[in-house]
Parts: sequence; structure tokens; C-alpha cells
Amino acid sequence: MKFGIFYEHQLPRPWEEDAERRLFQEALDQCEFADRLGFDYVWGVEHHFMEEYSHSSAPEVFLAAASQRTRHMRLGHGIIQTPPSYNHPVRTAERLATLDLVSNGRVDFGSGESSSAAEILGFGMDPAEKYAQWREGLEVTIRCMTEVPFTGIDGRFVRIPPRNVVPKPVQKPHPPLWLACTRRESILRAAQHGMGALTFAFIDPEDAAHWVRDYERAIAEQCVPIGEAVNPAVACATTVMCHSDEREALRRGLEGANFFGYALGHYYVYGEHRPGRTDVWSDFQHQRSARGYDPEIELALQSETLGAKLAAGETSGLRGAVGTPEQLRRYLRRYEEAGVDQIIFVQQSGRNRHEHIMESLELLAREVLPEFIERDAARRDAKRRSLEPAIARAFTRRRERVGPSLEDYVIDAFPRHHVKEERLRELASRASIGED
Repeated sequence: MKFGIFYEHQLPRPWEEDAERRLFQEALDQCEFADRLGFDYVWGVEHHFMEEYSHSSAPEVFLAAASQRTRHMRLGHGIIQTPPSYNHPVRTAERLATLDLVSNGRVDFGSGESSSAAEILGFGMDPAEKYAQWREGLEVTIRCMTEVPFTGIDGRFVRIPPRNVVPKPVQKPHPPLWLACTRRESILRAAQHGMGALTFAFIDPEDAAHWVRDYERAIAEQCVPIGEAVNPAVACATTVMCHSDEREALRRGLEGANFFGYALGHYYVYGEHRPGRTDVWSDFQHQRSARGYDPEIELALQSETLGAKLAAGETSGLRGAVGTPEQLRRYLRRYEEAGVDQIIFVQQSGRNRHEHIMESLELLAREVLPEFIERDAARRDAKRRSLEPAIARAFTRRRERVGPSLEDYVIDAFPRHHVKEERLRELASRASIGED
């Protein structure tokens, strides 16, 4: 398996004057350190208006900064919101290509549509249109990166005349494509479109095994690539904090992990949010037990086997990979056996401390990851060989798009009809005051 680190850029209240600057600078330090330790990916999310839960509204800027602090890690958009209501597809293509250039070809392109009222209604999008917007925005973005020139579109959500969108990305035909997934239906959608599945559902390895089987079956039987290349990979996210002493790992990481889950529920399920006023961290402190996010060490220690979620009556909190190196090795082997291609560690969450995150990264790299890295090349090669025939068949299902002929298409430096109209108005104005 490969391993990545993930950033929502969480910032619980109360906020000190310098808090946001410090948050981003510490994250960049963590990326630089993780790159030196041998981690494979850094993922940055795009969210808007989600105070405390995510201050990551411009991931392209953060990833560009990370590209200059790293040399090896891939830079994953996990995800860009591709509906045109959020991001014009030309601008998405331009930013992706530029990031790919400044990073020497290290970009992965994850996309999604969002499902929070804060974002959907905040950008004036009809919730019933979000899938259609996602698809049109993604398709146009891919075409802008691959067509020379882009032949234009008269779509439902965007109208763009023929233009050659520059620059083009280093990676050909385009950076690897991923789709944000939170349930089985979206896993199948990713496979049907030939995209990698970024699963943010915090599922146990045994559940992941079912999702991987469904995904690979859909690749073989239903895939019609939305892009010019297929990325047949499944990545799973898990909360993490590693320490040689289990109780210390829990003390350092469990509250942050559970704030992540609580804040997610606040914005997507049960919260009533007053912009600029609601204190999500305070609500978490008062209501976490009722919501199943009470990070009590004694409760966590009831199970010797790590799981994505921590049972608490009828509800559940998050534990994931919070524990000792040996516990984490056993836990991650279960994902490997399930066929998962990448584990994405979520540890910048809640009030988790920078120095604890750095210590956890170092311990993971020294005592947990090496055995998986040793097996990774052989596993990837075996998977590539097994899926090659299915991917070849997938492209035979796709109806190739034939764009209009642009042989005689010309962009005037300034449209002649507009120049003529402007000149007539100027002459009329001058005549009205007796100058002609």
C-alpha cells in the first residue's frame, strides 16, 4: 500500500489572532517532514464556509506551497469541487496544469460535488443539479487539459467558445482522476467512470474488502472512462496517532479524531449553524456523549483490535489507527489484505498538537510503514496485470467525441462588429454637439 496525509485545516474555537497563519505553516512543516520520511501523498480538501471543521478553501495555494517544500510526495486534490457554480472548468484546468508544472508532474486530481447546505446554497446551486454540474464541470476540465485546441461547449451550465487552454499539464494525458466516495453507490460510480475511489467513510478493513470487490467488478463490467486514462485504485481514510504507549496515543489523538467526526456531523447531518457565532468546539464538549463522540480512554481500551469506529451504545465515535506501532501494523495489514491501494492518515484534527503529529509521523515511518513499502511494488504490478484486459475493454465501450472543425475559426483581436458599433456611437456623439 501507499500512504498519504490529509488536511482539512481544522481550527476549533476560540481563535487567537495568529491562529490561521500558524495552522498553515505547521501543516507545511508536516508535509516537508513527511516527504523526507517517505510518505507518498499529501491530500488537500476544498470546503467553503465550514468554520472550525475546514479552513481549506484554496487547496491549490496550499498544495503549490507544499510543492516547493517537498520533492517526492504526490500532491492530491482531495477534492476540487468541479460543479461550475463553485469553479469554472477553464480555471480548474489552468490551476491543475500550473500546479503539475511547478511540481514536476506530481498532481492527482480528485473531484466531487459537495453535499453540505452551507456550500451548495452558499454558491446558489440547486441541490437537484449537483451531480449534473459535477459531471459537466469535470468533463470540460478534462477536455481543456487534453484538447489542442479545446473545441468549445454549449452546455447546460457553461458556455465556452473554442480556445486553446494553456498551460498543459506535465502528466499525459492528464493527472490521475479520483472521485470522493462516502458510500457503496459512489464507489461504483468511481469505477464506472474509470476513476480512483477516495473513500472518506471511515470504514473497517472487512467492509473495505467488499467495496474493493464491488469496485473491481464494476471496472471489469461497467467502466466507460470519463477521462483519457483509467486510475483503478481505492484509497481509504483513517484517523491516526501513533505512540509507543497506547494510553498516551489515545490521550493525544482520540479527542481530535472524535472532533473530526462530530464536526462532520454538525455540517452534514444534525447541526444548526449561525455563521460567525456558532462555537462547534464548545458544542462538541457539551454534546459529544449524546452524539457518540465521547473520547474516553477506558471505553477505547475495551477492544484489543483496532476498528475505524468506536462503539458507544447506539452511536459510535472514531478511533481508527490511534495506538501503538504494533497495533497499527496489525490494523493496516487488514486493509492490505482487503486490497486497498492507499491509506490516507487524518491526524491534523481538532486540537491535535503539531509536535505530537510530527512525532507520530516519525514513528509511523520508522516502525510501521517499511514492511508495506517493501510489498507495494509487487502488489501494484500484479494488480496492473490483472486489470489490463478490463481497462482495454472499457475504452472500447466509450463513444469517441468528434468536435467541430475549427479550420476557419478565428478570434479577432477586437471583434469587427463591435469596433463598427463603437465608431458609429462616437460619430453620433460628436455630431450631437456640433463637432462634425
